[in-house]
Amino acid sequence: MANPYGDIELSDPRAMRALAHPARLKILSRLQRHGPSTATALAALVGISPSVASWHLRHLASFGLVRDAQAGSDGRQRWWEAVARGFRLAMPDDEEGWQAFRLLSSQMMLQYEHLPRQWIHDVEPLLDAPWSTRGGLSNTRITVTAGELDRIEDAIEGVLAPYVVRADGQMAADARGVRLLRYVLPESAPDEAMSNASSGDSSAAARFEDR
Repeated sequence: MANPYGDIELSDPRAMRALAHPARLKILSRLQRHGPSTATALAALVGISPSVASWHLRHLASFGLVRDAQAGSDGRQRWWEAVARGFRLAMPDDEEGWQAFRLLSSQMMLQYEHLPRQWIHDVEPLLDAPWSTRGGLSNTRITVTAGELDRIEDAIEGVLAPYVVRADGQMAADARGVRLLRYVLPESAPDEAMSNASSGDSSAAARFEDR
């Protein structure tokens, strides 16, 4: 698949297992989203001690996911930054790699499972109508081959890429952050999928509007 965001591509099972730790995922996500920080500041956000945060950061650095940052450095604290905006997984070709891939994929899913509920309770009530009505859920089921699914994902990323990689100075004054959660959940067996389709469970899209 294409990589229009310039993400780091992980193929080493050791790196996948290292990143599968919940605290490391949170640390990396924070650096990717908010920029350089120190172990002390990250520790408070993640709920661990600064020494443990430093250990996690060094571990992430050993796999090329974070590095020393110059921004904000005063010589008394060590600042860290993410090497890239994001990362993506390359499918390993052995059993050890496959298990590491599954472990990290599962942790990534679990890391963000709270976000829709948090948005409903904490964010949506504060939005004005133009933004509130644009938030919601799209739940679409399709029947495709693995290759077709790859092409769909590539097309979606192609649409999003210009907005992901543009600099802050290129954004309009009224722009704001929008998180797009896209779960891709293949079903367990083709024959089961065909059975569901013939019984009326066809492709459908629904927007969550029960405010």
